[in-house]
Amino acid sequence: MRLATLLAFLRPALPLILGLSLGCSLSLLRVSWIQSDGEDTCMDTGVNNGLFAGKMQQDSVAGGGPGRNEDFKPRIVPYYRDPNKPYKKVLRTRYIQTELGFHERLFVAVLTSKATMNTLAVAVNKTVAHHFPHLLYFTGLRSAKVPHGMVLVSHGDERPVWLMYETMRYIHQHFGGDYDWFYVMQDDTYVQAEQIKALVTHLSINQDVYLGRAEEFIGGDEQARYCHGGFGYLLSRSLLLKLHRHLDSCRNEILSVRPDEWLGRCIIDFLGISCVSQHQGQHYRSYELAKNADPEKEEGEDFQEALTVHPVSEGTLMYRLHKHFSRIQLDKAYQEIQQLQMQIRNLTSLTPAGEGGLTWPIGINAPFVPKSRFEVISWDYFTEQHLFSCADGSPKCELAGASKADVSDIIEAALQQLNSRYQPQLRFYKQQLLNGYRRFDPTRGMEYMLDLLLEAVTQKGHSLVLAKRVSLVRPLSKLEIIPMPYVTEATRVQVVLPLTVQELDFVSNFLDMFAMNTLDTHDNALLTLLFIYQPYDAQRVSQLDVFAGVKAMVGELEKRYREVKIPWISVKTEVPSQVKLMDIVSKKHPVDTLFFLASVWTEVNTEFLNRCRMNTISNWQVFFPMHFQEFNPVLMYHGEQAASSSTDFLRDGHFDRHAFAEACFYNSDYMAARTKLAADILDRDEVLESMEVFDVFLRYSGLHLFRAVEPGLVQKYMLRSCNPRLSEELYHRCVLSNLEGLSSRSHLAMALFEQEQANST
Repeated sequence: MRLATLLAFLRPALPLILGLSLGCSLSLLRVSWIQSDGEDTCMDTGVNNGLFAGKMQQDSVAGGGPGRNEDFKPRIVPYYRDPNKPYKKVLRTRYIQTELGFHERLFVAVLTSKATMNTLAVAVNKTVAHHFPHLLYFTGLRSAKVPHGMVLVSHGDERPVWLMYETMRYIHQHFGGDYDWFYVMQDDTYVQAEQIKALVTHLSINQDVYLGRAEEFIGGDEQARYCHGGFGYLLSRSLLLKLHRHLDSCRNEILSVRPDEWLGRCIIDFLGISCVSQHQGQHYRSYELAKNADPEKEEGEDFQEALTVHPVSEGTLMYRLHKHFSRIQLDKAYQEIQQLQMQIRNLTSLTPAGEGGLTWPIGINAPFVPKSRFEVISWDYFTEQHLFSCADGSPKCELAGASKADVSDIIEAALQQLNSRYQPQLRFYKQQLLNGYRRFDPTRGMEYMLDLLLEAVTQKGHSLVLAKRVSLVRPLSKLEIIPMPYVTEATRVQVVLPLTVQELDFVSNFLDMFAMNTLDTHDNALLTLLFIYQPYDAQRVSQLDVFAGVKAMVGELEKRYREVKIPWISVKTEVPSQVKLMDIVSKKHPVDTLFFLASVWTEVNTEFLNRCRMNTISNWQVFFPMHFQEFNPVLMYHGEQAASSSTDFLRDGHFDRHAFAEACFYNSDYMAARTKLAADILDRDEVLESMEVFDVFLRYSGLHLFRAVEPGLVQKYMLRSCNPRLSEELYHRCVLSNLEGLSSRSHLAMALFEQEQANST
């Protein structure tokens, strides 16, 4: 009875139990077979080579033979240095791409002549040259006058074959080790530069490639082909390296009138490589343009998809071709944008936020959301004639230059968008810009709001004047990496400190910080002091020297650091113009000196000095840092001790954008800009009193002015004394710096509130 009850209870689970039992039995049986087959090998290798070596050998046998053992077994090369050989420091390359063996992608050579250099070559330079990273022009003229903006290599022989021979030798000698691909074209060829650049990104650099428009030799082998020079051709780096050894033999043995046929025969005879129009699935499409053809009327698919067009008879035709193909590429880009926006719209409905999560315009980042009222990005108001947010702080200024062009362009774009949306029912014409607002959102770009007074005209000719508000966004475009010259952190920095009588109380702290951060750490930095005497103090310097205490401090530093000399220069002036003072210092130092113009409140440290070295590039860039100015502790903490925080040390202050006292620049750059300034002012030295070093570089040098916040320069709060003898602009800057350095808005508001509360009681 009990057995029947148990069987009845277990009957539904019997298939599961039988399946588990059968599976376990088969698994145990398979394990026993594997152990019996590989037991000896595993034990032998485990004993001889260790557990992991035996396991890897077993895997290699199962993977398909001993040949695969090398793919899995790592080979560790131990470091060993011969003690008998002297140790040599490893010299690293300047750039990591050089050490890793990276090459630039594409080099372009354009063959030109005396007849076409000033016409077709200039047209090539204006249409496509800026799209290629490196482009050179080659000619056979001896002393050719180079057009502006072109880099020309002259070989001195106008024979076409000789020009091709010398060009190939020059490319291999100067650029053979720097580029992966070499594109050769004539100046009567129009090239879609972006398409050529995209083509080489899809080709393998490890193969010998001779790619172009394949043509048959006249009376030659039917199988061999050469690349027609008029349509351009592409050579791989590996092919060029093999070809250069045979160029001399080709010059002596191959006779040809056409340079492209000569090069093709050379490659075929000595390398056995023929020209191809297709390689690795990539097609080199070209189009032969008929005589007197109109690019606007060419609608064939071969023309629309062509990478190169030949022959181009004149420069105007080159510009028309460039306009036509640029419009084609622009239309394709707009179509891709619309497709992507449609895909984003379809996918957004599947997200948790739904269609409410869509941002306008679709595909552009959402607007910046401020976390407090101090992070709100303000709008700038403008009209078609004036801007009501000026760089100099004035409430109203004339709309001119780039701002005027920007406003005109955005109004025209707004009209085009309105007409494209409402045509053919309505046609809009601008009457007036009522109001305009713009702001720069760093997360997406420039935003605009326009209130336009428009005249709307229907198809029947009826018109109506109406006001309409439109919103537009000019998104941030493709970012570019600007190439910069190579600099190091080993450059010596010459720190220049101008001192007035009013600043004597702060010299001690400056010298202590300089000694601790640079002299104790043996940083490659020197100090020069500039004592600025008032005329009255200069007359009685023999009886009472106001800078005697500072000179005594300098003497103590020189005794403590025997190898350090701190020179000083004495100057007598009523108006301490920064430019005049720098003129004196500049004449006493070599032209390659890197100056750091400091103030007495500056705390010099190694971190900033390294940034000064890296951000200052001779004949390229000067650096004007914005120091961090701490607020008045009386207003911030009401006499209480400030809470020290190592993670938020830039909290109770602001970056002073009105201060230009600190600057890093090379003496040679200053002397060049100062020479242009001297020629402009014509001995009117009073003009120098209204200028700073920043103004000299801004107006009289073509260098990059790098103005950035500098967290390494932190200054304690101090009320600066503003010299009323300076120009109105410099005095105004000093006053604004003092006012904005008092405290934050919230603390100033709290102080005013407490004062009103105290007065009311």
